[in-house]
Amino acid sequence: MPVIRPIQPKDDAQMKAILQACLEKADLAQPGTAYYDPQIGALAEYYAGLPHAGYFVAVAADHDDLVLGGCGFGPVGPEAGICELQKLYLTPAARGQGLSKRLLAGTIAAARASGYQQMYVVTDTKLPIANLLYQAQGFTRLAQPLAGDEHNGCDTWYLKAI
Repeated sequence: MPVIRPIQPKDDAQMKAILQACLEKADLAQPGTAYYDPQIGALAEYYAGLPHAGYFVAVAADHDDLVLGGCGFGPVGPEAGICELQKLYLTPAARGQGLSKRLLAGTIAAARASGYQQMYVVTDTKLPIANLLYQAQGFTRLAQPLAGDEHNGCDTWYLKAI
């Protein structure tokens, strides 16, 4: 079973490759998506320096350098008490095993411990499995993005009380 732990600098290149491959496959390698976020090559440093935020990776239990995926959370816009679920992506081989749910549950727990009451997530209709995951986990679809949302290349938004 994969181990979930905070991201480390040695994980950055693998996580960037996973994120970009997922978005390329969904035809979302475009401005306004996480594909072009300036921090994706240095997620460990970015999240370490961001107050009330965190990022977690799942690694193969028998090989702690093999990243299978990850996700994190951080503040979003001017809304107090709301964080954003950020960059939940897995390798194709890691999908279908409940790993997204485990990463999501751990990220929600960490966000709650950081004082957040709600979690916002941005996705796209081109990622139907992601939409099903968020709906199954109790996220409510919004008609428009929250103020301060920087991912204008996406078309679907959710919010959940945590």
